[in-house]
Amino acid sequence: MQGTGIQTRRAWMTANGTNWKSVAFVLLGLAGLAMAVWGMPHAAAEVGLPTLDVKVGSATNPQEVSKGLQILVMMTVLTLAPAILIMGTAFTRIVIVLSLVRQAIGTPQLPPSQVIIGLSLILTFFVMSPTFNQMNSEAFKPYFTGAMTQEAALTKAMTPLRTFMFKQTAPKDLELFMSLAKLKKPKNRGDVPTYVLLPSFTISELKTAFQLGFIIFLPFLIIDMVVSSILVSMGMLFLPPTSISLPFKLVLFVLVDGWHLISQSLVAGFG
Repeated sequence: MQGTGIQTRRAWMTANGTNWKSVAFVLLGLAGLAMAVWGMPHAAAEVGLPTLDVKVGSATNPQEVSKGLQILVMMTVLTLAPAILIMGTAFTRIVIVLSLVRQAIGTPQLPPSQVIIGLSLILTFFVMSPTFNQMNSEAFKPYFTGAMTQEAALTKAMTPLRTFMFKQTAPKDLELFMSLAKLKKPKNRGDVPTYVLLPSFTISELKTAFQLGFIIFLPFLIIDMVVSSILVSMGMLFLPPTSISLPFKLVLFVLVDGWHLISQSLVAGFG
């Protein structure tokens, strides 16, 4: 009877497609996985994997405190870096002018915003490179070598940047914020606080950027007016003039090498 039952079960498994070799391979795989997991702690102990330990404790010397403060200052500067780059450099004027050029041509999606911002950053670094080099040589290098304190380095680093902002700031805008801050008329540039100089520089850059944008818009506006007049005279009232004038504006912009002229005007404007 027992042999008959075993033969019956084997016949049933064969009829249902049971593969004994597949079952054996699965069992062997599970056994190998269990052995690998069991051996991981031992392998880690033998190899000596690195660990990361973060703790808060008392410093044993002043150098450790100084390094901690340096890290804190660097993280703070990185947080404020976008605002400093936008408001205290040539980026504001450049990005506005390039955006207005794109609008004047009539292609709001070309060049893409990433290209406009990237080109603005490249031109900004090109314009600001003398200022950044002076800040690095007069403030950052002496500070990192220990020849200058942190307060003196910050003051020394602000001097080239303030000089750049003073050159691009209109006296009328500077007088506006001096009066809003209720400060006396400064005798020299050193008496103007940075928190007054920065907004004055920003609105001066905005004014200059829109002036350049207006000049750039004029030739493209003339093309739109000429094309619109021709279409009206021909009775094509329902044909959008922009679809006809766009190729002519692109041809004009390419023939005069527009990007070359605009980049030259932007960089020379900060000279």
